Amino acid sequence: MSMKNSKKIKTYKELVENKYRVYNSLFMNLPYERVANIGMLIPLLHKSCKEGLRMGKNPVQIIDQFFDDHTNLTTQEEKIDFFFRVVQYVERQVVLFDSIEDARLISLSQQLEEKHLTQFVGKLNNNDISAIQEKLNTFSTRIVFTAHPTQFYPLTVLDIINNLRHQILNNELTEIDISLQQLGMTSFINEDKPTPLDEAKNIIYYLRYVYYNAVGEIFQQIKDSLYDGMEFTNYDVIKLGFWPGGDRDGNPFVTADTTQKVADELRTTLYKCYYNELKSLGSKLTFKKVRPLYTNLSKRLYQCMFDPSEFIESKEIIDQLTEILEIIDRHYNGLFHLEVETLIDKVNIFKTHFAALDIRQDSSIHRKVVTAILDKYQLSTYTSEDIPLEELVRIIQSPGVIIQPEDFSEGIISETILNVTNLKNIQAKNGIDGCHRYIISNSEHINDILFVYLLFKLCGYQDEEIHFDIVPLFETMVGMNNSKEVMETLFNLPLYNNHLNKRDNKQSIMLGFSDGTKDGGYLRANWNIHQTKERLSGVCNSHDIKAVFFDGRGGPPARGGGKTHSFYASQSKKIANNEIQLTIQGQTITSTYGTPEAFIYNVEQMVTAGLEHHLKEANLESVSKSQYQLMDELSSLSFEKYDALKNHPMFIPYLEEMSTLKYYSNANIGSRPGKRGNKAQLTLSDLRAISFVGSWSQLKQNVPGYFGIGTALETLKKEGRIEEAKKLFQEMPFFKALIMNSMMSLSKSYFPLTAYMQNSVEFGEFWNILHDEYKLSLKMVLEISGYDQLMEEEPISHTSIGIREKIVLPLLTIQQYALQTISSGSEYQHLFEKIVTRSLYGNINASRNSA
Repeated sequence: MSMKNSKKIKTYKELVENKYRVYNSLFMNLPYERVANIGMLIPLLHKSCKEGLRMGKNPVQIIDQFFDDHTNLTTQEEKIDFFFRVVQYVERQVVLFDSIEDARLISLSQQLEEKHLTQFVGKLNNNDISAIQEKLNTFSTRIVFTAHPTQFYPLTVLDIINNLRHQILNNELTEIDISLQQLGMTSFINEDKPTPLDEAKNIIYYLRYVYYNAVGEIFQQIKDSLYDGMEFTNYDVIKLGFWPGGDRDGNPFVTADTTQKVADELRTTLYKCYYNELKSLGSKLTFKKVRPLYTNLSKRLYQCMFDPSEFIESKEIIDQLTEILEIIDRHYNGLFHLEVETLIDKVNIFKTHFAALDIRQDSSIHRKVVTAILDKYQLSTYTSEDIPLEELVRIIQSPGVIIQPEDFSEGIISETILNVTNLKNIQAKNGIDGCHRYIISNSEHINDILFVYLLFKLCGYQDEEIHFDIVPLFETMVGMNNSKEVMETLFNLPLYNNHLNKRDNKQSIMLGFSDGTKDGGYLRANWNIHQTKERLSGVCNSHDIKAVFFDGRGGPPARGGGKTHSFYASQSKKIANNEIQLTIQGQTITSTYGTPEAFIYNVEQMVTAGLEHHLKEANLESVSKSQYQLMDELSSLSFEKYDALKNHPMFIPYLEEMSTLKYYSNANIGSRPGKRGNKAQLTLSDLRAISFVGSWSQLKQNVPGYFGIGTALETLKKEGRIEEAKKLFQEMPFFKALIMNSMMSLSKSYFPLTAYMQNSVEFGEFWNILHDEYKLSLKMVLEISGYDQLMEEEPISHTSIGIREKIVLPLLTIQQYALQTISSGSEYQHLFEKIVTRSLYGNINASRNSA
């Protein structure tokens, strides 16, 4: 191990691991009913699980032996009760470890001299600073929060966690003890499945208490470090996006009414932030000439923050604050100038929307709606499936009818029309920036984009009133392969070109990692997305259009997650670098952006990645022809292996019978159904990527994050070409980033947990296929990287994973015990099913990016 890595691990242990051990001792006295010594039994249970799995015992044997050796529990009821207590205990251990790690994040990064914005700027020469200043005048980073159900604590728990972080940071032992006791007696789960509005409010909590000040602080840092004394007015440098309440892709519970309520909630919450900050200035702005303006603005904000029918435009707020600023500069020696200017900056950043509410729907729904409209109003003899492009453009230009939601009896059709119609109302109150993107999932054809334009026209919008970016989401292999032709044809249409002229000649294009990986496997999907970005950048450049790529990234590598900074820093020079846009969801919201310090640190990393890439663009070497060919070859070999797996007759049955797949929909962590459609026979296309990837994670097999890589690399080795792969790892940053992220998936895999499945008559062969590829992938990634262990360049992440996996091992073993018991039949079937469902929470939360 290098000296640098040794220092990192030593620092991490001092700041995080040792602190956890000390505070974890407080768990011994947590107030659990009926099982007072639960804290004493957990270490014994962990040891039993670890040794038993190492010896090849199955979870039932391990748990039964534990009960015999270490407890007096004899009845099934007592044992089941114990399982629930273990679940509660481990969940709270996870919260404690998270809180310590989050609290120490800044100290850790500073001691290890990790790169962030001020350090990056401090090392630049004058020429580089000028180049960065010019870039930052137009550069933007958009973080879009989704409601995908991968980790949501109730608001009561979030408040405790927030307090706990501050107490740990200040070493307040007595207060920590009280918070842990409170945590022990507070429910971690929602009694009922949350509504889309509930999900939105959960994330708005972070907007109000974390991102409002954090975004303002980053903006101020950029001004201070790069524009000292100069004007900086790119208020879009950090933008927030929002999907809860607007994302109706497959979620039948999101309605037009939900969208309106979420937009109102965003706006009124922002008014509360403005009001509170203005109120805090009240004790400073005591000057006679200022008070009337201050009082009037305070009253207006107070009125608007409790009455959604009232609103004040951002321009009015800025005008009044600017007048206050001018008065104190002119009459009161500029006292408190900076404080007022800081608030003005925030109003310029957030305006009246806080976060831009995106609308998303699946292309199949639009086809259905358009077919119904064409038929009802006899606009064409064609359906949406066969309408020629020329005919579609003709109808868009002269629709000849304005449709009404009540004209249609089918719910999804009338709701879609109502939603499009109501978007004008949202823009009227939240501003155009508050809702200006319509995303089309599963885009594969030019009509998928034009149908949305048609819907706007049919709902009464004039061309000049369509203040929306129409964003295709290419997420399947077919969609990505068709994307170049789709966008080329689209840009050649005068009608669409005129629309882009009004949208600043920018075209946002979303690429979906989650369904792409599910469809094509890890390596194939990521390489295909990379190539698609290059092709689409070329198309946009040839039409003088700015390409803006919006990455649908989940938490784990299997869904496009992993190390965000490394991912964006590794993009090739052929890929447009106008903005960084990505989705953040579930665990990643709380783990990566859950505190002001974490948000600032990780957003600065993203901004720095974009700026670094800009500085290096001139010197970046294009991916060579031989590298392209090798990536194509590895991609094809990997896909061939993955494709054989997903077409294996046991693939879906294995997930249904041996994993937690069907229990995801029972957990009250998300409002939407666990799968698309209502077909009785489950298919891979029906599966949502979250439950698909999450189920593999619960099994500790993480198949979507590496499967096929081992076979692809071994094929090269058998041909005597392994040196080519080693060279690719060293010379192609993108390939290295993929392999590094795959190492994370491998690090979180633990096949001894499910080794008992190899003895199954039905699934034994299939389990061995998975295990063999895991072992091969582990061997091959170590060989091409030259590492002695996985994640060798990321020792802190590797250490953190190890601690988290240790914490949840008893929970994972109990989960498998319950699944085994369910499969063999039990009179307590419903209780064991509850145990499986409850165990999902702790495992998901501990992994932080498992789904």
